[in-house]
Amino acid sequence: MKRPGPLLTLLAGLVLGVFMLSLNATTGTKNASTYQEESPAASVSPSAPPTTSSPSPSPSPTRSAVPNADYAGRTDDNSSAIAVSLRGGKAIAYFCDGHDKESWLKGDVKDDGTMKLTGSHGDELNGTLQDGRRIRGTAEVGGQAYGFTADKAVKPSGLYRATATVRGAKVDGGWIVLPGGKQVGVVKRDGTPSAAPVIDPETGAVTIDGQKIVARPVTP
Repeated sequence: MKRPGPLLTLLAGLVLGVFMLSLNATTGTKNASTYQEESPAASVSPSAPPTTSSPSPSPSPTRSAVPNADYAGRTDDNSSAIAVSLRGGKAIAYFCDGHDKESWLKGDVKDDGTMKLTGSHGDELNGTLQDGRRIRGTAEVGGQAYGFTADKAVKPSGLYRATATVRGAKVDGGWIVLPGGKQVGVVKRDGTPSAAPVIDPETGAVTIDGQKIVARPVTP
C-alpha cells in the first residue's frame, strides 16, 4: 500500500489552515495579544476631585500704640492752661486762659506719639507724648504761640465741658482741672466769654446765672 506523496500532504495542511482561519472569522474568536491591546487601559486613574482653597482670614484691625489717657498742665509763661484727652489714636485739646481766651482743637495721634491738632481761626497744637507721662509741645492760639507741658492727669483732674440754655442764652463752658485741684475755665454766653465759675469735679455740677447744670468729662 502506497503512502501519500509529499504534495498531497502539503495540500492537506493548506486545506486545514484555511478551514481554521474561516472558523475564527465566523466565531469572532481573538487571540490573547489582540484582547490585551483593545481592552480599556487599566492604568488610567480617576481624576482627583477639584480642591477649593479656603478664604484668607480678614486682617485684624490695627490698634493705636498710644495709650488712652488724659493730660493737663500750663503754658511755659504760666498765662494759660491746656488739657489733652487721648482715645483710640484720636485727641481733643482745650486751651484756656481763665478770662476770655479759649480754643478747642482736635486731630489724630500717630503711633510715635506725635500729634497735630487744629481748631477754629487757624489755631493749632503740635505736641509729642513722652513716655506716656506727659505731652510737650506748642499751641498757637489767636496768633500767639505758647510752649506747654501737660502731665498725665488722674481723675478728677482733666477736661470738662457743659452746654445748656440759661435764661434764654446759649451757654458753652470749658474747664481744666489741674493736678492739685486748681481750675481754669471760660464760659461763653451767646458767644461772649468770661471767667467760669468753679465746678464740683466729683459730680460736674456748676451753677451759672442761678441755674445748676452739669459739666462732663470730654473725650474724643
